[in-house]
Amino acid sequence: AALPKATVLDLSCNNLISLPSDFCSLMHLVKLDLSKNRLQQLPLDFGRLVNLQHLDLLNNRLVTLPVSFAQLKNLKWLDLKDNPLDPVLAKVAGDCLDEKQCKQAAVKVLQHMKAIQSEQDRQRQRKLQAEREMEKKREAEQRAKEAQERELRKREKAEEKERRRREYDAQKAAKQEMEKKTKKANVQTRKPASSSRPPQPPRNKHSWSRSVLRVLLVALLCVLCALAACKLTELQRQPLCVSVNALYEDVLAALQNHKTLQNMLQQNSQQ
Repeated sequence: AALPKATVLDLSCNNLISLPSDFCSLMHLVKLDLSKNRLQQLPLDFGRLVNLQHLDLLNNRLVTLPVSFAQLKNLKWLDLKDNPLDPVLAKVAGDCLDEKQCKQAAVKVLQHMKAIQSEQDRQRQRKLQAEREMEKKREAEQRAKEAQERELRKREKAEEKERRRREYDAQKAAKQEMEKKTKKANVQTRKPASSSRPPQPPRNKHSWSRSVLRVLLVALLCVLCALAACKLTELQRQPLCVSVNALYEDVLAALQNHKTLQNMLQQNSQQ
């Protein structure tokens, strides 16, 4: 990593088990020899070595190659002999017994890894699409659920409103019925009392007759007093008393004549 511009690196016969991720920062490498080690896998970002043209992986323990291997577009030579490769990959790589076979191995492996990368990209796209569709479906289901809940709350609210209206109508009807029964009971209770009472004259008429009677009595008393004064006192010679006495005599005569007339009528009726 301290020599980022190195172009040729030979690490063969070192019993290497793995490579650190910083190894892929040697992006200027053109030729790399990792043969006769114990590498079980290459770094996942091995494809960063885009300038690599010659790669020797003879006699390691590789089974597969990282998908990023497809990015080594400048690779011209490849040796994968003596590795426990996956049967498909081993068949694609073939032998590397001469220069021609090693060049063919590089071309075929790159094509194979590109196909795998494309397939993975398609799978990733399909998975992403499926996740998007699933997310849309969940959102649609969530919206439908929310709409259903809103409709349910609306229906429950309407039912509660209708229930309260019915209760109010029932209470109102019961109240009216109770008022009718109370009014009817009051009417029935007042009827016997009113029928048992004797008819009483109006208070105004009664008071008026009393007033008239009082006036007549007072007038009669005044007349009697005046008459007594004119008969028994010295005022009898006064002109007013003379007139009163004369009027008194005339009234007595009329009364006597009235009694005489009554007696005559009574005698005639008897005859």
